[in-house]
Formats: sequence, C-alpha cells, structure tokens
Amino acid sequence: MVLPHPQGGPPAASYLGVTTVTAVSDGVLQTLFHSEQGGHEQVVLCQDRATGLKAVIALHSTALGPALGGTRFYPYATEAEAVADALNLARGMSYKNAMAGLDHGGGKAVIIGDPEQIKTEELLLAYGRFVASLGGRYVTACDVGTYVADMDVVARTNQWTTGRSPENGGAGDSSVLTAFGVFQGMRASAQHLWGDPTLRGRKVGVAGVGKVGHYLVEHLLSDGAEVVITDVREESVRRITDKHPQVRVVADTDALIRVEGLDIYAPCALGGALNDDTVPVLTAKAVCGAANNQLAHPGVEKDLEERGILYAPDYVVNAGGVIQVADELHGFDFDRCKAKATKIFDTTLEIFARAKADGIPPAAAADRIAEQRMAEARSGRA
Repeated sequence: MVLPHPQGGPPAASYLGVTTVTAVSDGVLQTLFHSEQGGHEQVVLCQDRATGLKAVIALHSTALGPALGGTRFYPYATEAEAVADALNLARGMSYKNAMAGLDHGGGKAVIIGDPEQIKTEELLLAYGRFVASLGGRYVTACDVGTYVADMDVVARTNQWTTGRSPENGGAGDSSVLTAFGVFQGMRASAQHLWGDPTLRGRKVGVAGVGKVGHYLVEHLLSDGAEVVITDVREESVRRITDKHPQVRVVADTDALIRVEGLDIYAPCALGGALNDDTVPVLTAKAVCGAANNQLAHPGVEKDLEERGILYAPDYVVNAGGVIQVADELHGFDFDRCKAKATKIFDTTLEIFARAKADGIPPAAAADRIAEQRMAEARSGRA
C-alpha cells in the first residue's frame, strides 16, 4: 500500500503498519551535499519521544581523527534552523581543531528546545545513547545551554564524553581556557595593529559576559584595558559590575558596536554578529571574540577588510576550550593545556602574516591553512 504525501509531494510507503516518509527537505539536502557549508560525512537525526529529545548530530570531517565538538541546547524556531546550525557549527569545528593542532575532526550536536523547560536527566541519558551509537566517531562536550554537570550525566550512557567535572575524572569548566585563548588573540591583534601586545589603555567592548565573557573581562581589566559590556541577562552584567564598578554598561549590542573610540569588539554570545547591518556602523579597529560563526555569510570578511577592520578568525582565537576538552581524553593537565592555548597568540600572528602575503582577508588565510592540514591528513590516510 502506498500513501499520498500529506503535502502532495512524493508518497510515503507503509510496511507492516509503519509509515515511512520518503520526502525530506530539499533545502537541507542542498546544504548538506552541494553548498560550500556542506561536505559533511554524516548527519544523524535523533528522537526519543519518552523524554522529548529531538537532536541533530553533525559530523563534518574525521580526517584528522574522531570528530570533537560540543552539544548546544537551544530553543530553535524550526527544526530546519537547528539542522542548519548543526551543519555550520560542525564545519567550524573541523577548522578550529585543525588550527589548534589537534588530532580531531569536527562535529557538533544540537538539542532542540528550551533547556530551562525540557532539560532532564532522562533526556540527557537518551542523548548520550545516541552519541554512543556512533561508536567513537563523535566526542561530545559542553556548549551553549549545556554545562559540566550535564556532561557528567551524558557520560553515564556515552564513554565518548569530555568536559566533565573533576569529581568524575574530567577537566571542569572549559570556559576558563576559552577566554584565555581569546585574550591571546587580542594580544596578537594589538601587536599587529599597534606594535605592542598589550591592551593597556585600549577600549574593548564585550558583547555577552556569560560563561566565557566574564573571564575575558577579568583578563582585560588585569591588562589595563577600559571595558564596556552588554548582555541580555541582567544577572550576568551585575556579576561584573558588583565586582568592577568601573566597567561601563550599555543597553545592547547595537549600542556597543557604536561606542565612540572602541578599539576592539569582542562578540561572545551567539553567531552572526558580523553582518550587513553591523559591519557598516562598527567603530572598532579590530574584532576578536569568543562567539562561533561570527561572519553571518560569505563576503562579510571582505566588508571588514574594506573598512580597515582587522578580524581575528573566531575559530582560531576561541580554541582554548576545545584544547582543554581534547586533553581531558588523555589525562588532563591544566599547565599543558594553558601552554597550548598560549600558542594562539603565535597562530593568530601567523594568520595575519599569511593574509598580508597572499593579499586576502585573515578569515580566508586561516581557512587555507586549516584546509591544507585536513587535505594532508586525507592524502596520508589514503
């Protein structure tokens, strides 16, 4: 028996009482198989009705080793938006891990829903079982909406989990080294622009002072920077201003990017911060932040260059966290991780030099270096 598709598309086949829908979104397939954002090895759609789990696991590349990347828990407006985010984030992790010198490919997972409403122990255990079904091709960790305590739960059903608590054999909060790495990227930006790797006397705007941003603010203040912040969460802002009343607060990101005399802008929340609306009005001389996928679409990096704004590629400078969680898999040593994260300074300078030599934006230079490493790994494996 063949059933008509409910939207008038290809039919759905019925076998022994189970209806199998044979139509999928052409848009998703176009992204996965044909676009520049695609090229992924594997995408897994996960559903556990008993717990309400709906998740997407995307593996972009395992050329350098098992895919490594966090789990984002977010209330996406649509499932298609969740798939697109997983694909983009996984691709970014391939490049990040390559530039960090890790023996890991790129992967990412997203769980659809508001974590404050639907996150439960049973849901996380179900998610862990799905990750475990990949047999080690994907190693998961924390991301937006997930925390160390969550990874402790996931690890109960999935041995390929990192970013766990020290009490459970993990390294703890990876935000510490993520912020440290971004700070190293800022120091490199300062060296490139002003000939001195210090932020002393520089005005730095930080958008998002949550898990990573508040640690970054501490580094900046210790280095003598003037700091301006904004965050949608009042409690995040208050945590900083109660301790550092000299920190200036503005209403929102739109106000922050227009602050007069801004030297460096640090997007530390969600992606897409650099787009057709923000780049034309950005007052900063450089952008260096912790957020993933800061460039809203291809071509934004050229817009930044045309305006004379230096861009430190996000996946390079925010790699401190993934350096930490990767190290956890081999027995965590904080000093060893911090030494690796310190090298983000040199890597960022190398990218700026490559960009100047090749006459291309820094984002393109970083991509070339990362793609070369992945290509060499694939050819060596063949």
